[in-house]
Amino acid sequence: MPSQQRDDSIEQIRRNGDFDVVVVGGGINGIGVYRELALQGLRVLLVERRDFCSGCSSAPSRMIHGGLRYLENGELGLVRESLRERDALLLNAPHMVRPLPTTIPIARTFSGLMNGAAGFFGWSGRPSQRGALPIKVGLMLYDWATRHRRLLPKHRFRRARETSRLWPALSPRLRFSATYFDAWISYPERLCVELLLDTKRLAPECVALNHAKIARAGDHFAVTDSQSSERLQLRTRVIVNATGAWLDESLELLRDEARRSEPFVSGTKGSHLIIDSDELYRALNGHMIFFENDDGRVCIMFPYLGRVLAGSTDIRVEKAERVRCEPGERDYILGALREAFPSIEITAEQVVFSYSGIRPLPRSDHEFTGRISRSHFVHRLEGTPPQFCMVGGKWTTFRAFAEQTADVVLAELGRGRVRDTLALPIGGGANFPASAQDLEAVLVSRYGISDERAAWLTDAYGTRAHDVLAFCLDRDDDVPLVAGCRLTRAEIVFLCRTEYVVGLEDMLLRRTPLSIRGDISTLIIERVAAIMGEELGWPPERRASEIRSFIRDLEDYHGVTGEMLEQRTHHRSIPCG
Repeated sequence: MPSQQRDDSIEQIRRNGDFDVVVVGGGINGIGVYRELALQGLRVLLVERRDFCSGCSSAPSRMIHGGLRYLENGELGLVRESLRERDALLLNAPHMVRPLPTTIPIARTFSGLMNGAAGFFGWSGRPSQRGALPIKVGLMLYDWATRHRRLLPKHRFRRARETSRLWPALSPRLRFSATYFDAWISYPERLCVELLLDTKRLAPECVALNHAKIARAGDHFAVTDSQSSERLQLRTRVIVNATGAWLDESLELLRDEARRSEPFVSGTKGSHLIIDSDELYRALNGHMIFFENDDGRVCIMFPYLGRVLAGSTDIRVEKAERVRCEPGERDYILGALREAFPSIEITAEQVVFSYSGIRPLPRSDHEFTGRISRSHFVHRLEGTPPQFCMVGGKWTTFRAFAEQTADVVLAELGRGRVRDTLALPIGGGANFPASAQDLEAVLVSRYGISDERAAWLTDAYGTRAHDVLAFCLDRDDDVPLVAGCRLTRAEIVFLCRTEYVVGLEDMLLRRTPLSIRGDISTLIIERVAAIMGEELGWPPERRASEIRSFIRDLEDYHGVTGEMLEQRTHHRSIPCG
């Protein structure tokens, strides 16, 4: 039995299959343009073949940043746009997007001065290692770009002695360090859901449907619900193709006649690790360390949900498909971390989770993948209806890209813009107080919950924590999933009913941080599957299938084996959630 939320969405399509726009692809760009168009008064349908934010959008570095290194490619406009959007997210989603002090270790002084000029003249090879002088120039430009609306502190330089005092475990070869501020996002998948919930509240005639497929059906289209296999007829005036890395594969399926064209997307694969190392976590001193590996690629590591997030690789791929962090990539990242912190033992056994995705970059022949532009554009394809392809883009600039796409779609339909979203709060960011601690104190005082639970709910839901508690505290099953866990059984039911959950993977990979934190265990998987099975009406064989499929998914794509899950069941020593 699907959730009432899903039933309602399908019933809306049954009742009226006419839409102004159909958006195909439920990653961050698709969700962004869905919201943008819906808020302009259009009736919009969003269709995603898997779960929302389950593809490329679930595998970012979890940074919300201005793109300091894009300056080297001469992309000043992209940097300005990224910084504006970063600052907007800090204000609109303060419960999930927070300042991140970022420190660059520097071993040279003048090296890399000509990198920018090389990029300007089209050289596609590997840049020289960046020294203190080009980094200083880049950070001055970074500060200059936000001079009229500064939200974050300006950069500062340090010499070797002060650097060593603050980060004693960093490589002793350093001559300088530089610190500037960007931001990080705690739960990108949850922010996507909040954008959808906001859209449903503000534009109730619009529909977002995950786990569904769309295909051409003669002069019109049909969407098939993967849960019931029901096929629903659609009519639309415009298609927006936001399928990211799968753009070239999907666009021909949606056109009224097959026409070959040059590929739009030139994907690169990025893999990341989540590392459980208290020593490394402390050594970061609350900062992201942003450094160059010996091969010229930029690597990062920063404190993330009590662990260390480290990455990333940048490997060109020829085909859009689901990817994983391969052993060679894992070893590459771990090797880079050891170069940065040579005195700290960092082993593969400390990796509690890994993830990988394909960056849907514009097609490029650049030899060095770091030279490929992170910009975005919209390409119109003739047809009945016309199809607008979203090419490129990154997490930080999703709203700007959505706005630009919406404007060309509005022009196509002869409609004008009626609402701007630059200053529009997102989900639990609405009415967020000056600090998270203020909201935590209100939750403790009003609902009589523990400080620990208030901290978790504030972190995960922002001001939506009031809705969560209003639901949970009225139930008998508002008890921890397992001993020491901050997530409760009632909270899982709340998520089933309100956040577009269809399968076990949706819940454990994207609606909660249980997997990415390394807290997931056999016991938790079985408990959550039992709750979901009862709530969604799964027969015993469906519940067993969901468990098997999820455990296989963890091993195949996230480096979490069945043995690790069993060990966590019997040796958990940290609170989950």
